[in-house]
Amino acid sequence: MSDRRIRKIVILGGGTAGWMTAAALAKVNSPPLFDLTVVESDEIATVGVGEATIPTIHWFNQLVGLDEAAFVRATQATFKLGIEFPGWTGDGTTYLHPFGRYGGPRDQSMFYHRWIRAWLASQITEFEPFSLAAQLARQGRFARPSTDPKSLASTLGYAYHFDASLYGRFLRQQAEGNGARRVEGKVSDVEQDSESGFVRALTTERGERIEGDLFIDCSGFRGVLIGQTLKTGYEDWSRWLPCDRALAVPTASVGAPTPYTRATARSAGWQWRIPLQHRTGNGLVYCSEYLGDAEAADLLLANLDGEPLAEPRPIRFRTGIRSRAWNKNVVSIGLSSGFLEPLESTSIHFIQSGIAKLLSLFPTRDCPEVTAEQFNRTYRADMESARDMLVLHYRATKGREEPFWRACRDAAPPDSLQFKLDSFVQTGRIVLGTDELFKEASWFSVLMGQGVRPRDYNPLADAWDAAADLAQLQAVKSAIAEQAGRSETHQASLERLLAAVAS
Repeated sequence: MSDRRIRKIVILGGGTAGWMTAAALAKVNSPPLFDLTVVESDEIATVGVGEATIPTIHWFNQLVGLDEAAFVRATQATFKLGIEFPGWTGDGTTYLHPFGRYGGPRDQSMFYHRWIRAWLASQITEFEPFSLAAQLARQGRFARPSTDPKSLASTLGYAYHFDASLYGRFLRQQAEGNGARRVEGKVSDVEQDSESGFVRALTTERGERIEGDLFIDCSGFRGVLIGQTLKTGYEDWSRWLPCDRALAVPTASVGAPTPYTRATARSAGWQWRIPLQHRTGNGLVYCSEYLGDAEAADLLLANLDGEPLAEPRPIRFRTGIRSRAWNKNVVSIGLSSGFLEPLESTSIHFIQSGIAKLLSLFPTRDCPEVTAEQFNRTYRADMESARDMLVLHYRATKGREEPFWRACRDAAPPDSLQFKLDSFVQTGRIVLGTDELFKEASWFSVLMGQGVRPRDYNPLADAWDAAADLAQLQAVKSAIAEQAGRSETHQASLERLLAAVAS
């Protein structure tokens, strides 16, 4: 078997995707099984705007052995308890998609049906007060999840906002410290095996030739290996997600950073706001069919809450997925494998999702087709599920009559999303697959926040006395309000963590 093992891995491209992949592979390569080389050019800019994450980031940071305090300090990170969505059901409206669960520590999926029963009876009207994460976020506070299943804090989840370029730099140090080698240079030639089509070597413009058994394409939208070399197709999802451009601009911080991302609906897209320790990341995602580039820049700059620190940087994209994220001996990770706009902060998650799948399906040198097929099937399922969540935002808008939003409402959603919508409206049930990224709490918050309303609930909820059930719901609401009110501020929590690493 030893002659079939992977002995040389080459990662094309640095940036967040490249150095996350390198850090993970270098960490597990002990004792050394393979040589690991990252080919990266300082002349090629990275997108570098994936500054908001979701709670799955903890898995990756633990995998590569990052100390949280050192990571927060090195990347200028802040804590994130969810995403706020102003304007998606009309000007002046807002809702929050919080991380974690709704209800008390013992509440499971039946909580939503108990809440729906009380709501249909006009006994309660709001759902945010039943989320500890949402209440903390609204008050600018922060608390850590508890491992005690009886604690209300066990319902919490959190992620981070951080500077993506600093994160890549931090991970590069980790990777190189664990044996990864970086080669500077642009690739001028890609050698392929004449029979199998496998990639065998990369040659840089400086003439350096780098051989490999397995190649990881982290070259971004260009897809140098997966697309340009192997001619792997790309499935366009713009019929559901029509935005195709973005502008990104950093601003000076104004006040203490909020513990949540903001995604504000605009006339032909939406605007992000991501608070870091040292600045705020901002951007406008829009559809060029309905908004010109100059108009987009004016719209973005007119809606900033701090002084711009640079000119808006344009980004063009096409939402979709590579038809085969793994083809022959090339695995695409990051933007080369597909792209979903950052509405639910999934960009970095899909990098680590690709890494996790690669580690669990790590191949022999011949890269069996069945292994690549399993990678492609599971990766596609992940992307399609997240795609449906994003489409829900556009499909279920109310109170916005701009042409862009009318077109989004009129477009037929994917069948998989339509089934979820029908199920929730008719029965109050949120239908999920086994391994979907977004769980019940996420779907519930976005469905309700976007104005999708259930007409019924699980009839087993009627087994509970209605008055006693309402009293329990009110008790949970009160407990959440009390715990949120006595939690420390987000700023104080950050300062305490940073003081610990500095001492």
